[in-house]
Formats: sequence, structure tokens, C-alpha cells
Amino acid sequence: MKRLFCTCILMLALASSPAWTVSVLGGLTHQMTLAPGEKKEGTIQLYNKDDVAARVCVSQTDYAFFADGRTLYDEAGSSNRSNAGWINVSPLNVTIPPKETVSIFYEITAPGDPGLAGTYWSIIMVEPIAETGMGVRGQDGKVVLGLQTVVRYAVQIISDIGETGSSTINITDNKVVVRDGKTLLQTDVVNVGERWLSPAVWTEFYDKDGRYIGRFDSNRQRVLPSCSVRHLFDLTNVPRGTYTALFVVDNGDDRVFGTTYEVRLQP
Repeated sequence: MKRLFCTCILMLALASSPAWTVSVLGGLTHQMTLAPGEKKEGTIQLYNKDDVAARVCVSQTDYAFFADGRTLYDEAGSSNRSNAGWINVSPLNVTIPPKETVSIFYEITAPGDPGLAGTYWSIIMVEPIAETGMGVRGQDGKVVLGLQTVVRYAVQIISDIGETGSSTINITDNKVVVRDGKTLLQTDVVNVGERWLSPAVWTEFYDKDGRYIGRFDSNRQRVLPSCSVRHLFDLTNVPRGTYTALFVVDNGDDRVFGTTYEVRLQP
């Protein structure tokens, strides 16, 4: 499997460094549907808003995230759902003139394996190349203090193999927590299927007599296979007591999941 490398230099500086002047246009997620053996192309557009040229490098990595806050950028191709090896990227190093836009091109070819199913993904990482000689120096000519922050853009390349693959989730770790004076219901959603989902998530509360108390919504979050996300529901204004909670995960198609459980709000 081909691996891409680029080197970015961290420079010392006296004060905090200015924000990186290059931005990625058009969003940080590229999604394509492919059949086995099919080839498609895409571009990542980079805009330099500064008055001086900017140099960037491009590399590939795998990517996973979890409800406990962990984010992993493992070696490209190490995951069994990585599509990094399907992708050719060019150029790997580019100089962007002031106030101009350049394109990074990629070509993705799905293997001709009829056993492929569901969602595969990886990251194309875009990073600045620091210029040598930067930094604030003291009277003796040495760099005085501090670290320059390096900003990286992670562009997700998601490929679905047609409509194949299972869609299954687990709902775990239901518990009530108190943060910053708010009472929150914390629920983790784990994608144990083969396709990515981006569902609407909410919970409905009913009292011991079955009366409807209210619906509480969480933010919509994409969750890739083998990854997990955490949802928080604000219950601060719900009277203390014991309730039956109906938890719903609705992907907006035929993929709807639900479960019920007991929630106790202590005084």
C-alpha cells in the first residue's frame, strides 16, 4: 500500500503565532457512492487569504472517534474499513499564491471485490509548511520563547459501496450527570453496523402513570461504523422523580432504532 509523507516544521516564537491563512473551501466531508471496481475523482480547494504565498503539504491517515472523547489518527490503511489505499492524491506539496485558490486532486478506485459492503473512509490531511527563519529573536540572535501553533485540516473521504451493509446501533451508558448546575441525561450511541449514520436523536419522558412529560432533543451527529458519539439531554427543568424514557434514533429513512429505560432524577 502506498503511503504519503510530508514534513511540517514547528518554529519557536516570542508570542502566539497568527492564525493559518489557508482555508479549505466547500466543506470537510466528501462522500461518494461506488460500486466494486468503480473509479471517481474529487478535488479539495484551498484558498490563501494572506498577502504572501503559503506552502502546504498533504498526507493520508485513518480516523476513528469515540463517545469518551478519544480521536485516533492511525496509520493510513491500518483499519479494516479504511479506503486510504484506494486513493491517489496529487500534488503532495503546493505553494498557494496570495489571494488565490489551488486544487488538490484525488482519485478513488474501489477494489473489484464483491465482498465489499457498507462504508469505508479515511482522512486527507492538509498542513502548513512553516518557513525557516521565522520567529522573534532576542539580542543574542536566539529564539526567545514560545511555540508556534500548527493548524491542520482533516478532510474526510467517505465511500459507500452502493446500498450494501447493515445498519445497527447499540445504545449504552445511560446515566444522569450534573454539569455546570445543569441536570443532564448522558447516552452513548455506538455504530456496530457497516454503514455510517447521521440520525436525529431524542428522548421522550413519561411519568409512572404513563402521562407524557416532554421531548428532549440532542444535536445530530454523524457516527461511522465501529465509532461512537455521546448525546446529552437537558433535564434541569424536569421535576425530580422516576420516569420511563423512550430513546429514539431516527436516520430519516427506514433506519429507526428505539429503546425504553427507567430514569431517576434525585432531589
